[in-house]
Amino acid sequence: MRILLSTYGSRGDVEPLAALGAALQAHGVEARVSAPADGEFAALLARAGLPLTPAFAPVREWAKEMINRSRSASPEDRARLISGQAAAIVASQYEALSAAAEGCDAVVAFGLFPSCAAARLVAEQRGICYMLGTFCPIWLPSPHNRPHEYPSHPLPAGVTDNRLLWDIDIRTKNALFGEAINGHRVSLGLPPVQNVRDYVYGNPVLLACDPTLGPWLPSDLIDAVQTGAFILPDERPLPDGLEAFLNAGPPPVYVGFGSISVASEAGRAAVNAIRAKGLRTVLAQGWAELAPVDDGDDCFAVGEVNQQALFGRVAAVIHHGGAGTTAAAARTGTPQVIVPQIGDQPYWARRVAELGIGAALDGPVPTAESLSAALEVALAPKVGLRAREVAGDIRADGAEAAARWLMERMGEEN
Repeated sequence: MRILLSTYGSRGDVEPLAALGAALQAHGVEARVSAPADGEFAALLARAGLPLTPAFAPVREWAKEMINRSRSASPEDRARLISGQAAAIVASQYEALSAAAEGCDAVVAFGLFPSCAAARLVAEQRGICYMLGTFCPIWLPSPHNRPHEYPSHPLPAGVTDNRLLWDIDIRTKNALFGEAINGHRVSLGLPPVQNVRDYVYGNPVLLACDPTLGPWLPSDLIDAVQTGAFILPDERPLPDGLEAFLNAGPPPVYVGFGSISVASEAGRAAVNAIRAKGLRTVLAQGWAELAPVDDGDDCFAVGEVNQQALFGRVAAVIHHGGAGTTAAAARTGTPQVIVPQIGDQPYWARRVAELGIGAALDGPVPTAESLSAALEVALAPKVGLRAREVAGDIRADGAEAAARWLMERMGEEN
């Protein structure tokens, strides 16, 4: 059996697929991963023993361009940008995935909606199985949560019926992505679909997040198979300089915003808040290329690093609330402070606060004062105790569970 795993996104989208691919290969399934061909992802997949088949473009520069183009645009212009990019992604990603899917029996797609649409088209054209995957329950139609709000398509004020809002979500996705998807279908000699959201989602969906952190409440709008987060074991040692820094004093506070292009002021605010409490900082540079505020010996800057090895040795983790980072900190029982920016990050921030394993900032722009108050909460002994308790409930077998389920599912359909 050959399965193509497809995604277009940042490290938080690629690393879980490396874990799933490795789990599939351990069962004798040939797994291929189509992902952005950025150097960091090629190295990541090589470490997992998986071949990389490039997606339509590297993602880091593409993401920077999209951020720059949308930063000062009106909601209407941002909506047009989304639709225009969707058409380009569907067409380009369809070509990339058509080649990657050669000889495959199934396609499992994560990441951007237009990229998943291209994967669904490839599967349909080849007559092979298709499955959508996601890392957070809020993206799935459910009476228990509201849909995501898009530029120039706000959810109607005062409406609390989530079922009605998910019906509106169908119209929104048709407006934003319908022309891109159906235009490509027509070019392939296929009839248009009336509901592009449900076409891309399919049913059921693979939900790859931890049930304790992000529980799925059954929905009659869609079926989801929740397996737990896909975690790639990381045996890499920490850099010598970081080891020396960790050993030179009490546990520091980790600060990192991953692929989120936060302003440099966010890193400065975090370092100042940590320093004001007499603590040290490990500063992850990330895509924002954060740097220490001065040459003080209480701050150590690192590039990409083994979070599984590091997080258990820090006092707290300040981060953006990506699904992967949230799960990594929760697994080590380390208190968290989340500064949510976009997408599902406000959801993870809320869940961390609800579980009592950390604190969440209200809004995406941190200050030294707001971070200091959040750290006060996160560093309280009761939060540390609670974080260690919850750590025992976090599953480590999500990729294995998903691999077994996919093999059974694909076996039934073939």
